[in-house]
Amino acid sequence: MSKSTRRRRTVARHGQLRTPGPISQLLAFIAIGLAVVLVSGIAVAGYVVYDLTSTVSANAVELEGQKELPPDIGAYEGGFNLVLTGVDTCEDAYKQYFGPRCTGKDAEGTLNDVNLLVHVSDAPRRVTVVSFPRDMMVRIPQCEDVEGNTHSAMSKQPLNVAYSDAGLNCVVKTISELTGQEVQFAASVTFGGVIEITNAIGGVDVCLASPIRDKNTGLDLPAGNHTISGITALQFLRTRYGVGDGSDLGRIGNQQQYMSNLAKKLISSETLGNVPVMLKLATTAIDNLEPSESLADPMKIVQIALALKSVKYEDIVFLQYPTVTDPDNANKVVANKTAAQAMWDAINANAQLRVTHENTNRDGVVVTDPGTATETPVDPGATPDPTATPENVVALPNSIKGTSAAQTVCSNGKVN
Repeated sequence: MSKSTRRRRTVARHGQLRTPGPISQLLAFIAIGLAVVLVSGIAVAGYVVYDLTSTVSANAVELEGQKELPPDIGAYEGGFNLVLTGVDTCEDAYKQYFGPRCTGKDAEGTLNDVNLLVHVSDAPRRVTVVSFPRDMMVRIPQCEDVEGNTHSAMSKQPLNVAYSDAGLNCVVKTISELTGQEVQFAASVTFGGVIEITNAIGGVDVCLASPIRDKNTGLDLPAGNHTISGITALQFLRTRYGVGDGSDLGRIGNQQQYMSNLAKKLISSETLGNVPVMLKLATTAIDNLEPSESLADPMKIVQIALALKSVKYEDIVFLQYPTVTDPDNANKVVANKTAAQAMWDAINANAQLRVTHENTNRDGVVVTDPGTATETPVDPGATPDPTATPENVVALPNSIKGTSAAQTVCSNGKVN
């Protein structure tokens, strides 16, 4: 029997106290598997596998109610889901970069500030990354923490208090209940890895349609193309007031530009063909990873890596979970359940997703190249019908923002 425990005090934070999206750590985590594959013919492979097994297993977290999983991910009917959360904690090696966040009264707080559900479908493989706003008001279910203590449910709280309440397990349980999706794998990562991982691959290319000057993060970049790394990459991912309407939703769009470009670089030949870079990514990732027990197996990571590396750009889609303003608090949002159900129906049907939302000056990015899908060939003898939609393509409601890796987007920057 688990004992009950009183609820932990949550930390109220606003504005500049933001964490970056953890997609860099996600893809570097996948790179662990690719690194094992790439070096399998040389002596260091044994070291990598040993280091993975010992380090990752030591930090593994049990997910409540999880069914026994097949040994091969190919046996997961409909594909599989991975929840990744970026936790906001003041690490000694990086806290000097965050000013009041890591010196004030809430410096000890840890929040799940960035939350992603990554759905990987089967036959054909498609990858859909759904970002959940940190300030979305949700029900947090009863959760058990790593010490076996039971934390009672809360009917309505911001999503980003789930980790401080009962750890990674509670984040997964909350997102699973919200979405109706069964989650097989999960991991939490810290923001410190962003600096190291971005440096390890030589930076990430980003585009700015207009300048960003954000006094809250210190980011100051002119319009145009840039290769960012280290602290600049961290500032780019943290900026909120420097893009779009200054909201958390605008920032998610900006983070997704970074996600898309990082995904392209990680699966490019210059990265996959460079064994030292892959090994550095693997080592960096395991130092910043808290996995679920289902991920505490290097061979499972290899399987996930191999499942992802051949997915077409148009089938790697980044979406924002649809929301509306909370009627009880204009500074918060709640789920748009109708649009969300349409999104999950399309994802569960393994449809090729088409984003219909047209970005405005309130969004974090603008689309500069819509990309060209290659999934469905055109019959040269057929009469073109611009309104026709193939059965395997679903147009999402225009309330759902997002982009695919086939598109080129640029930050909708501003000066504050």
